[in-house]
Amino acid sequence: MIASTIRGNRTREAEVAGSGKVRERFGWWANWRAQAAARRARPAKGFVSQPEPRSMGSYARGKQIMAGTVMLAGILVEAPGKAIWDIPAPDPEFRAEAQGFAWLDDLAAFDTAEARKRAQAWTWDWIARFGTGRGPGWSPDLIGRRIIRWVHHATFLMSGRNKAETEVFYRSIARQSAFLARRWKSAAPGLPRIEALTGLVYAGLSLVGAQGLVGPASHALTQACMSEVDDAGGIASRNPEELLEVLTLLTWAASAMTDAGKAVPQAIFSAITRIAPGLRVLRHADGSLARFQGGDGGAEGRLDQALAISAVRRGPTPAMAMGFARLSGGRTSVIVDAARPPGGVASRIAHASTSAFQLTSGRRPLIVSCGAGTGFGQSWRQAARATQSHSVLAMEGHSSSAFKAGSLDLVRAAKVSAARVTPGTEGTDIYVSHDGWLASYGLMAGRSLTLSHDGRRLSGVDTLMAETPDVRKRFQDLMTATAMAGAPFTIHFHLHPDVDATLDMAGSAVSLALRSGEIWVLRHSGPLAMAIKPSFYLEKGRLNPRPCKQVVLRGHARGFETRIGWTLAKAKDTPLAIRDLDFADPEVTT
Repeated sequence: MIASTIRGNRTREAEVAGSGKVRERFGWWANWRAQAAARRARPAKGFVSQPEPRSMGSYARGKQIMAGTVMLAGILVEAPGKAIWDIPAPDPEFRAEAQGFAWLDDLAAFDTAEARKRAQAWTWDWIARFGTGRGPGWSPDLIGRRIIRWVHHATFLMSGRNKAETEVFYRSIARQSAFLARRWKSAAPGLPRIEALTGLVYAGLSLVGAQGLVGPASHALTQACMSEVDDAGGIASRNPEELLEVLTLLTWAASAMTDAGKAVPQAIFSAITRIAPGLRVLRHADGSLARFQGGDGGAEGRLDQALAISAVRRGPTPAMAMGFARLSGGRTSVIVDAARPPGGVASRIAHASTSAFQLTSGRRPLIVSCGAGTGFGQSWRQAARATQSHSVLAMEGHSSSAFKAGSLDLVRAAKVSAARVTPGTEGTDIYVSHDGWLASYGLMAGRSLTLSHDGRRLSGVDTLMAETPDVRKRFQDLMTATAMAGAPFTIHFHLHPDVDATLDMAGSAVSLALRSGEIWVLRHSGPLAMAIKPSFYLEKGRLNPRPCKQVVLRGHARGFETRIGWTLAKAKDTPLAIRDLDFADPEVTT
């Protein structure tokens, strides 16, 4: 029996491996045919219409590039005197951003004669090295990104170029468009496919002789909006930063159609209308996005720009969006991950953050998650996905969702059994429960958070419960095995690096000082040990993880129900409003 099972498993593995090889060969063959067809494409003769350069970059990053410092995908590389294509890519995402021409936004924002010359040199160098379809940069999503930026910054790129050079440029963009028209379907669902199709729409609207691309590309983008953006305006990855990118691309596509006198398909308008309110749920009081499920806070001003272009009037903000719940009061915002981690392809970057929260007071983040880890290497990214890297209860040594050893795969996702937001007389309450430790400990986890109407007090109750006879038997076996020591747990409150923490009242409270002058105090009830421990903050644009602190409550679950109460409140002498004029730190520091 065992032998036959092993043979069956090997047969299935061989079938999976074989089908993977077939798909790989088919993909190679399809790309080869598409590249051959692209080389026969007629060069574009010019631009019919040119959308406004909406992909705005950073003046500071443009200045850094001119000084020989390139930052892409959160990784900063010192390479004075080198063309960007000669810089050894320290990470696949660095290479992808280079090939997607993200740096062009920054050089255009710097907007000097020298910056223009460098942008032109790197662009024509790309055409010479990769323009025939060989090498990196020929995935549909990267071609889409590149076309958008070439169109946005066409005036910047073409200024001062002679006829032969402009013909090289037009031939290359026409080839890329022809390839994309054949291969956009190979883009992964979600953001990559929308990037590819938005680039194809841009090419059809902008290039002389490419108008035939507009209809099919618009139809395909319509279908993508219907399949990739759900009825509530969310996407499968549950990544707030990706959702912002999707909204940005759709608003660019819609604006380009309108500028060219084309009707915008209703499905695109509908997707924009659904996404915008959801992003407002995911927006903290300081204007940044909640940093959950692999997403960062978003480029400064990007969210405001996307919401403004969307022209979606602000109505009542929903209580939940894309599995996240938002509480707000006064100048305080609290955002909670109230759903299971994403499945499918997105599970490879999913975080075990179910019921974790983040809190921002005015312009100052206070309680945070460690971040995505993008740009700091695989070890940091994996560490950031663990439950202990979020502000939430964790069973010691175990995440609420399990990761496969030595792999990116999420093999078990915590299932949420309840998630509800309830307005009350004292404030608004959210309750979330999940089964993350049901199989291992026989315990369900629950969290209740109540934010007062004035935003000055957040009350929390974390609960571990063994509810049914079966799981109570499992918990009793655990108690016996541990000589009644019980199940060890920790509750983490990760602090933003700008927060100073001081242990007070003989270790029963922690004072948290923000740079604005606000003082918050964290207290707890019950027989728990409270300590201030080191933590880390993974932020795009930094050379290294930023050291910070976390407050950790440590205890043991010894009964069928363990309740831990805590409060996070502004000190009584903290005024209702503080004039906070301290500006943010520079974009890139060590």
